[in-house]
Amino acid sequence: MCTNFKYPKAVDGTVCVGRTMEFPAELPWQMGVLASNHAGQSMVVPNGKTWQAKYGVVGFSGFGNPQWYADGMNTAGLSAHALYMPAHCTYYAPKGDGSDIGALDVIGFVLGTCSSTDEARAALGTINVVNKMPKEIPITLPLHFIIHDKDSCIVAEFHADGIRISDNPVQVATNSPYLDWHLTNVANYLSLSPENPAAIDIGGTSFAAFAQGQGFRGLPGDSTAPSRFIRALTAVRFAAVPADRDAAELGTVRTLHGFDIVAGDVAEPGPHGEVSELTMWSTVSDLTANRYLVNVYANPQWFAIDLTTTDFSTSRVSALPAAGVMAALTL
Repeated sequence: MCTNFKYPKAVDGTVCVGRTMEFPAELPWQMGVLASNHAGQSMVVPNGKTWQAKYGVVGFSGFGNPQWYADGMNTAGLSAHALYMPAHCTYYAPKGDGSDIGALDVIGFVLGTCSSTDEARAALGTINVVNKMPKEIPITLPLHFIIHDKDSCIVAEFHADGIRISDNPVQVATNSPYLDWHLTNVANYLSLSPENPAAIDIGGTSFAAFAQGQGFRGLPGDSTAPSRFIRALTAVRFAAVPADRDAAELGTVRTLHGFDIVAGDVAEPGPHGEVSELTMWSTVSDLTANRYLVNVYANPQWFAIDLTTTDFSTSRVSALPAAGVMAALTL
């Protein structure tokens, strides 16, 4: 379960993209840095896709491999996000022609070589995402990829008849089903409004809302992907335009926390019994200031990575921010 959206552009031009990652606490996440001169190759199959990076990448990587990403942004102001797509993802048999790539390599490839969604669309057209997982991952991870630049968003989905790369006009994404279904579903929520409905008269008696907020009656509150899509779209649709970078980043953070899942909210079967899904981490990609903000479940603090001062001469992984507590305030 994941939620992704682009926050309204600030008056000063700042563009921020928010994302949450919900999953049981089972995967070994790290912070990753991919060198700006990285010579990439997907090793999941023989003769895997190769590429030469032009841009440095930071993000959430896994299994100690700085080429495997679930989320990240690059020094050109492009962000990419892998979101779970159960029952709506079909990877493909290897072709052996140099186009084969593992799903976890896709973000490193796209962000290492592309500076816009147009370039990303072209790059995605050169790959064959294979139905093989590396030995570190014993299960298939069905994914789709959401890619943002400052002006647009595209979505790459893996259908049985091949990859489909679509424009995403609302610049919001969650999980299954496919994007076209979610866009059709938007028509069911056209009456949502931050304003209360006007009073009406019935039989000579006036009926008015008791308090503010009635304009959002019918906004779905559960954690399913269709409901989160509508909530995220509604949040960014009606969000006040921020004045500057600080307001845009903070507005994105506040909106993300509206999708937090804590232990006990959502449960699923695990290998050793029931496990809770958690918002393991969240990110804000400030595509204008080249800042990547991160927050982890065990620490209420947000941390900002400045890509303009990050060393992109080598690829590496680092530990997540340590567990933390609320800062003390003396009155």
